[in-house]
Amino acid sequence: MPNSSTSYPILCASFNQDNSCFAIGTKDGFKLFDANTGRLLYERAIGAFIIVEMLFSSDLLAIVGAGEQPSLSPRRLCLFNTTTGMALRELNFLTSILSVHVNRKRLIVVLQENTYIYDINSLAILDTIDTVPNLKGLSAFSPSLDGCFLALPANATKGSVLVYNVMDLQSHCEIDAHKSPLSALVLSSNGMYIATASEQGTIIRVHLVAEATKQSYSFRRGTYPSTIYSLSFGPATELPDILAATSSSGSLHVFSLGFAINQRGRRSNSFLGSLLPNSVSDSLDPAHHRILHNAVPAGIRSYAVIRKVEKVADRSPSGALVCRATISLITYNGYFLEYISNINQHGECSWNLEREFNLLTVVQ
Repeated sequence: MPNSSTSYPILCASFNQDNSCFAIGTKDGFKLFDANTGRLLYERAIGAFIIVEMLFSSDLLAIVGAGEQPSLSPRRLCLFNTTTGMALRELNFLTSILSVHVNRKRLIVVLQENTYIYDINSLAILDTIDTVPNLKGLSAFSPSLDGCFLALPANATKGSVLVYNVMDLQSHCEIDAHKSPLSALVLSSNGMYIATASEQGTIIRVHLVAEATKQSYSFRRGTYPSTIYSLSFGPATELPDILAATSSSGSLHVFSLGFAINQRGRRSNSFLGSLLPNSVSDSLDPAHHRILHNAVPAGIRSYAVIRKVEKVADRSPSGALVCRATISLITYNGYFLEYISNINQHGECSWNLEREFNLLTVVQ
């Protein structure tokens, strides 16, 4: 998730595939952290980096420099070994690298008008996707080998998404998600669901990838336009329980997908529910939308990941189950924050700030 503004000390931030670790790139180098403890695992001060991607918790990184010195060109991808401190391989491109994704089988490199798919072990190029101009390198990747999809913008003037199967090397579907161009998208880790937001930022839509033409859910983030900085599904083997979003307003939004299903089932039995399409009624129903205002300062770019979702018994006499989500945020002005969100069976939500520390001052 590169940062286009040089005013922030953090140039990029990313979590690994199981959200157990995360990496940041700065003007001085890059750092790797344990997401559970906040411990600094590794750092390298050799110049500015705009992309740092981990392969689970292995010693392999995919890194791209910011171009502030000739050896760190934004057109050069380096596969770096943290154990030896040496570059394993390098790939050079004609234009700047905007986004990189990895799993145990594939390496994806996103440029402005082309996306390259490699076998990560041999670095043999497997396919090239010609794309519409993608100035921000907007893309999403599901690392699961059983549902290994890549999502890219399919239209420069409206919010259409191309979903590509990078294991079978063929286009899976195209989804017309929004009338305005896309600003954010994410695939669930199992590749079953995709969430999108447009440049308007008022509506977030979720589709079931297997039924691309059918819109599953539509959530209203707010009435006024806002830039969506990040989207994140909760970890799940099938339908994720929740979806989180951060925006330029500084708020953290949580949408309950499971609760929406229950509401939809009840509504379909009512007269009004039978008249309203699910996509419309869902977007107007605030019952499954929770907002933590001022989670981060307004206007500060942020990146949120739902690291854990648990079902725990609440403290009431009934002992009803509560959905407890652990949501980690990285702010590009240099901070890590972790919130716990508890949602009870009535849809009521409470928030607790569990951890906060400065990413730039942590030492090993």
